[in-house]
Amino acid sequence: MEKKKIIVLGAGLVGSAMAADLAADADLSVTVADIKPEVLSKLRETHHVETVQADLSDRAMLSGLVKDYDLVLDAVPGYMGYSTLETVISEGKDVVDIAFFPEDPFSLHDLAVKHQVTAIVDMGVAPGMSHVLSAFAAGKLDQTNKLEIYVGGLPLVRKKPFEYKAVFSPIDVIEEYVRPARFIRNGELITMPALSEPELMDFEGVGTLEAFNSDGLRSLFRTVKAKNMVEKTLRYPGHIALMKVFREMGLFSQEEMRVGDAIVKPIDFTTRLLFPLWKLEDGEEDITVMHIRLEGMAGKENRVLTFDLYDRYDHETRVHSMARTTGYAATAAVRLLLSGRFSRKGISVPEFLASDEACVTFLLDELRKRGVVFRYREQ
Repeated sequence: MEKKKIIVLGAGLVGSAMAADLAADADLSVTVADIKPEVLSKLRETHHVETVQADLSDRAMLSGLVKDYDLVLDAVPGYMGYSTLETVISEGKDVVDIAFFPEDPFSLHDLAVKHQVTAIVDMGVAPGMSHVLSAFAAGKLDQTNKLEIYVGGLPLVRKKPFEYKAVFSPIDVIEEYVRPARFIRNGELITMPALSEPELMDFEGVGTLEAFNSDGLRSLFRTVKAKNMVEKTLRYPGHIALMKVFREMGLFSQEEMRVGDAIVKPIDFTTRLLFPLWKLEDGEEDITVMHIRLEGMAGKENRVLTFDLYDRYDHETRVHSMARTTGYAATAAVRLLLSGRFSRKGISVPEFLASDEACVTFLLDELRKRGVVFRYREQ
């Protein structure tokens, strides 16, 4: 049987982990594209993948690049995500996307239907599995009164002053600190600043973390009906206050300003300084923590349904936890598409996969095989 050809767009820590995972399948041929030759060289030396050096922001180049592949796995930074997805769909290629871009993905639905493309977007850990499992649990309830999602990726070892490292594009991390947070409270859509309403929570094996409002519900506003619904990001205590100082100083601003003879954006200056400090080095351990809680009614009974995840850096594969939990969720979706179990044309958000329990079971089984285990409880 001829191998299915897959191209991974982006060779960052998550993109590389996804490519390596897919390349382990004997019936798949995997190619990775990125603009940086050094990351491609490293990936080529350690895994059975082909590589292509390409400027993925060049739409004409991207269009020609994806033509020869059966499926595309998109792992570009968020600011490139929408245009990249639009180009891939225009070429008629099925795609799984983890770019987490701010634009509305459903604006590409008609284009995807026109080209008979199956496009699963936001398919990481959060958004991604957080949405799959929230929708799946909500489907067990006749009425959902409350949905809460708490999630964060953190370095195992806390180091001042940031006590934080980023495995995916740090510019996307900063979006969590500046983009207003939307949530549902008592049936009303509420918008508050990011980093608002901090609370302390205790997690087994981790200790106390602080949680803050972030804009991670995304498509759940459309797909799950709940009187109260919120997503909060988790960090070590003290991180919120530090990021608020940065934000209020204007260090995350996109507005140009004159400094001497130069015109600069404060965000460009800040990211140039922060990114090296936030980089997870090879072998540096990280963890991923997630808690999903739904309260509601099943018949006349009050029910509480929870999913919990605690994942750590894998010493054997040397893959960081956030790359594992995000990347392997996406590769599970790739395998789901290739198996023919899901083939809905158009734009699909992760919750759509939850409409079929067999799809949810498939995703959880694929993750479990790789040591990423969600614990489910009903009360």
